[in-house]
Amino acid sequence: MTLTSAEATDGFMLERRGKRLIESATSDRERAAAQALVEEETILAHRSVQGALGLLDTPSTAKVGWEGLMGRVYSLGLDDEQRTFLGLTLSMLSIGSTPLAAVAELSERRLAIMLRAIARLAGNDTIAVGTRL
Repeated sequence: MTLTSAEATDGFMLERRGKRLIESATSDRERAAAQALVEEETILAHRSVQGALGLLDTPSTAKVGWEGLMGRVYSLGLDDEQRTFLGLTLSMLSIGSTPLAAVAELSERRLAIMLRAIARLAGNDTIAVGTRL
């Protein structure tokens, strides 16, 4: 599969914005949430999500705003599972109130990402990406 120049540029920009999201974290909770969104990939790939987070602004003036996501969660163009994952991620930041029982709606891949994020919240950042929990 060959990527077009636009796809390669989009991938590069998404990677840069993901890195910026993680670097902007001011707490362990923000870092865990940012890493979960970057690992999940499909949610952060939406320009609407990037815009709500403030990632489309220029790097020198950008301030990541997690709160901007909650009020727009149904207008971001996400499917049900993506909204559930985003809701759980925002719950790690005490934004919104998605019950932990919502993990039953996640695919195995997204569940593994969420479990790693919860482990990070608990102070265990040593779980490898491929580790089965």
